[in-house]
Amino acid sequence: MQKPIFNWLDHRASGILLHPTSLPGDYGIGTLNDHCLEFINFLSDAGFTYWQVCPLGPTGFGDSPYQSFSSFAGNPYLISLKAISDLGLLDPAILDDLSSLPRSLVDYGALFNAKWPILNAIFNTYIKNPSIELPYGDFDEFCSQEASWLEPFAFFQALKSRFKGAPWHQWPAKYRDYDKAIKARTTKKLGYEIEAQKFYQYLFFGQWRHVRGHAASKGIRIIGDIPIFVALDSADVWRNQSNFQIDAKTSDPIAVAGCPPDYFSEDGQYWGNPLYDWQAHENDSYSWWIERLKANFRMHDVVRIDHFRGFDSYWSIPYGSDTAREGEWVDGPGIGFFNKVRKEIPDCQLIAEDLGELTPNVRSLREATGLPGMSIMQFAFSGDGDNLYLPHNVLPNTVLYPGTHDNDTSIGWYRSADEITRDHVRRYLDVSGENIGWDFIRAAYKSVAKLAIIPLQDLMSLDSEARFNSPGQAMGNWQWRYQPEQLRSLYGETTQYLKSLAELYYRKGKPDVVKS
Repeated sequence: MQKPIFNWLDHRASGILLHPTSLPGDYGIGTLNDHCLEFINFLSDAGFTYWQVCPLGPTGFGDSPYQSFSSFAGNPYLISLKAISDLGLLDPAILDDLSSLPRSLVDYGALFNAKWPILNAIFNTYIKNPSIELPYGDFDEFCSQEASWLEPFAFFQALKSRFKGAPWHQWPAKYRDYDKAIKARTTKKLGYEIEAQKFYQYLFFGQWRHVRGHAASKGIRIIGDIPIFVALDSADVWRNQSNFQIDAKTSDPIAVAGCPPDYFSEDGQYWGNPLYDWQAHENDSYSWWIERLKANFRMHDVVRIDHFRGFDSYWSIPYGSDTAREGEWVDGPGIGFFNKVRKEIPDCQLIAEDLGELTPNVRSLREATGLPGMSIMQFAFSGDGDNLYLPHNVLPNTVLYPGTHDNDTSIGWYRSADEITRDHVRRYLDVSGENIGWDFIRAAYKSVAKLAIIPLQDLMSLDSEARFNSPGQAMGNWQWRYQPEQLRSLYGETTQYLKSLAELYYRKGKPDVVKS
């Protein structure tokens, strides 16, 4: 039997799932501020080793971190304005408009109207005072080092602003192709916007490096997240159309991603992401994917790839179809892709999101890669004892979650479940069900899965009002935030209890020390 390509998860550990937008703060959204550092301190004090986040890219319509304008850029919404104010680039009084935004949730519409003018004011101050020293390194050097993705992204954002937010495939013809667009005549205003977009990325990555450095000093490793597919309206597709199934004449996709009809949806799911031309990627030695992964590993220690099964086969839907019913299964790149990744990134540490109904071929591919898969406890309590998500059926090379960002909180899930399911939970875990969030946490720590990741909402024993995302629901997602006192209330007995669980179930060591 061939040795797995990757075999990195050789230790038992635990972590917390929390997207940075959910951090507390005064200016409408969680940012890379002191509350972020305080959260990292909490992770260390409670005996955790990992912090898992959702994708950190800039978001557009729908506010989903899984539909980003770039696979490489950071989200300017996450920039801490307080830190910028402390550097003298911003008059604190200008933050008053943001101070009126809600603190308990993210109002993205109001945030869009309030934060972008402030970011623009920061850039204006910088270009008028170039002698100001920033703690994030040299701006020009940053632009040079990141030019391969930064130049097209900044140009994309500037054009998007010029065309009032329209998707790139609806722009005037001479701007729909990157190589043609850079030759087209541009205005001075467009040049200003391009530089501004670069500066926002400079600030984001400067602050993120500070966060990562603090995490490393506390023994915390960060798990990032990338969707297998990218958004149609993104700099990735606009700049690299030959890598996607895009009609060269119309600039529309030829086929898009989705899921076939199943028990949950008789019409399937029409996602709309453009599909890759995998032959073109292979002919180019998967260079775009390698660059994408390297960029993510510069930001994170570990990276989860969403929808792993797409590397084996994917559901291809003709663009413009009324439903996903009209699709068909098409072979993905398979093991050859991962062999190339291993060659180019030898110390690559990936997690495979392998949830759902999987074919034997998909399971064989994950086993051949050696990547840890995922298990969700909320999926375990239906059917018989052979349910693969029940803790006694989970494999050691697994990342186990009570629930993820797409699930309800454990308390919310349990309260909405039918009595047969709740009875199964109580009998299996030998509990009363009165404190189901912590029952699931203990079960996750006990399991043979080497990595247990707990949503922060479950530590805080929160109900459905703290759910982060409801797939298929158009409004109200990605908004939840916690308050500073909620985290601070976990100090003392809770942190000591969590540390004792880590010691009891041997989830206490650092990856460079602990071996299974």
